[in-house]
Amino acid sequence: MEEQDIMREQAQILTDRAQRHQMHGELGDAIALYRRSLAVYPTPEAHTFLGWAYSLMDRYDEAIAECEKAIALDPTFGNPYNDIGAYLIEMDRYEEAVPWLERATAAPRYDTPQFPYVNLGRAYEELNQPYRALACYDRALGIAPLYLPATWAKWLLLSRLN
Repeated sequence: MEEQDIMREQAQILTDRAQRHQMHGELGDAIALYRRSLAVYPTPEAHTFLGWAYSLMDRYDEAIAECEKAIALDPTFGNPYNDIGAYLIEMDRYEEAVPWLERATAAPRYDTPQFPYVNLGRAYEELNQPYRALACYDRALGIAPLYLPATWAKWLLLSRLN
C-alpha cells in the first residue's frame, strides 16, 4: 500500500470519528477531528462535513468557506453547492442561494440529488414564486418518491395556494 493510500485511509477514519461525534451533538470534538482529517489528507467530503458542523453552530460564513474549499477540490461533488444554498437560505439570502442550488442539481456526483430541489423550492417560495417552487418539489419527488420533506413542502404550498 502506498503512502497516499495510507494517508487517505487515516483521514477517512478521522472523518468517520468526527461524524459520530457530530451525530451526538459533540460539535467541538467533531470540528477538531475534521480538521485533523483535513491536515492528513484533504477531501471534499471532510470540508463539506466540517462546514455542516459550523452551520449547526450558526457559523455560516465559515461553513460556506469550507464548502468552497470542497468545490475547489472536486467541482463535480454536489453536496457543497447544495449546502451553500441552504446556508444562504438560513441567512435570508434567497436570491443568492438560487444559483448555488441550481449548480447542485446539475452536479454529476451527488448521492441525494433530491435535496437541492427541495432547497430550491424553499428559496422560490420565499421569492414569491410558488409555481417554480412546486416544480422543484415535483422534481425532488420524481427522483425520490418517498422523500417526505418534498411531499410535505408540496402539500403545504398547495394548501396555501387554494
